[in-house]
Amino acid sequence: MALTPPPPPAAAPPPASAAAGPKGGAHDVFVYGSLMQEEVVRAILKRVPPSAPALLPNYHRFNIKNRIYPAILPTESKKVAGKVIMGVTDEELNVLDAFEDVEYVRRRVEISLTDSSETMLADTYVWSDAEDPDLYGEWDFEEWKKLHMKDFLAMTLGFMDGLEQPESKTRVETYQSFMQQQEQPASETQVEG
Repeated sequence: MALTPPPPPAAAPPPASAAAGPKGGAHDVFVYGSLMQEEVVRAILKRVPPSAPALLPNYHRFNIKNRIYPAILPTESKKVAGKVIMGVTDEELNVLDAFEDVEYVRRRVEISLTDSSETMLADTYVWSDAEDPDLYGEWDFEEWKKLHMKDFLAMTLGFMDGLEQPESKTRVETYQSFMQQQEQPASETQVEG
């Protein structure tokens, strides 16, 4: 008696971590620098989405000469501690793209949640110049919070206000002009009357 092969199994949906991309505009974004600070996220997205601590394997977080924010690049046997912001809409992702500007490239990476070791795919922003001679050492989030968060938040709020203008500046231009203003002595910024 000839056996009839069983029908092929119905295709099961891929697990969330293997999906090619987010569904319905809900993106997960791994952040590792200023966007780990809720006030910065609120300034950019006008809300603070849910988040969880996460690790990005085989990357390193660098300081950047003359910048107060970090860069990441692929580096074997290193890992970057950060967090994953969940449920980012398409529109919010576009705002994050504008914020990260030309210095970064958005890439899809596999991260692991710190609390559960569950892996998932997320977008993150990788430094666009892998050969940049201005990258050095390791960026420190706690030091950034103490020394630079206040100024960075002010710059971010200025950038977001500018985005709503017809001729807005890029984030890099906003950062550079903000830092130049910060470096001017107080006597030069006073108005004589």
